[in-house]
Amino acid sequence: SEKRMKNHEFVLSGLTSDPHLQSLLFFVFSVIYFITLFGNMLIMIVISTDSHLHCPMYFFLFHLAFIDICYATTTVPKMLVNFLVKQKSIGFGACITQMSLILLSAGSEIFMLSAMAYDRFVAVCNPLHYQEAMNKLFCNQLVGSAWAMGFLHSIINTLPMLNVQFCNYTEIKHFSCELPPLLSAACCRTTLNKVVLLSSAVIFGSSSFLLTLTSYIYIISTVLKIQSSKGRQKAFSTCSSHLIIVVLLYTTALFQYTKSSSSSSLILDQLFSIQYSILTPMLNPIIYSLKNNDMKTALGRMLGKIKVSQSL
Repeated sequence: SEKRMKNHEFVLSGLTSDPHLQSLLFFVFSVIYFITLFGNMLIMIVISTDSHLHCPMYFFLFHLAFIDICYATTTVPKMLVNFLVKQKSIGFGACITQMSLILLSAGSEIFMLSAMAYDRFVAVCNPLHYQEAMNKLFCNQLVGSAWAMGFLHSIINTLPMLNVQFCNYTEIKHFSCELPPLLSAACCRTTLNKVVLLSSAVIFGSSSFLLTLTSYIYIISTVLKIQSSKGRQKAFSTCSSHLIIVVLLYTTALFQYTKSSSSSSLILDQLFSIQYSILTPMLNPIIYSLKNNDMKTALGRMLGKIKVSQSL
């Protein structure tokens, strides 16, 4: 049975079986993936090459962009291939790997957002001690912790999956090997896995959410005490883009991972997954760049340098 499992293949049902719709979706998701890669790589290049952006806020944004590239790359390329081929199969090993990488990326992303919220909290509420508090070592530790939490979240959920039995023909009613649809496709009881999934989603999700929320409660109360409306506006504008991303990500991901499988609607499941695993990585660079004057200025400087070098 162990040997059979290793050669086991799953079939991903994907978003639709309509060939015309598949061609359209292939185009749509190719564009989304291109924007995700281009936007996040551009952010990483601008931050690493522009000395004005060598500060904690952009250090975290650099790492968030890297996580977003990993997150989208875990699911989208396979999804695109499946729009074009008839046989939408994925091997057992590849499926489990994809699942663990989704869990790693999602876990790292929410804790990176918590680190960014803490950074904004120190900047707004304790500006005089900002340089001292957010030193290079501490920033590295925060980023390392975010990745470590993602890794832990992944391992906790992946190990119990190795003992789950699947039937000869297993169809996963999803476009990727995400954990909830994978558990629904199992042939044996998966009570332990569901308990582990729910507990880890609640513990990791709520702890990172509380860290972020606490930071924002302090930020908002500090901002409201600022006398000048211009000062208030400036403080809010640095935080609003981060807040938009946090709300989008948590609402959909928490719903997906904590709801009961009986209340599951296939279309809604797929839409929520698309929202947090495909659209959020694309929206992050757009929201951060468009709402951030420093980023826009740095982009302008980089484009200026390119133009100058071309004209020489």
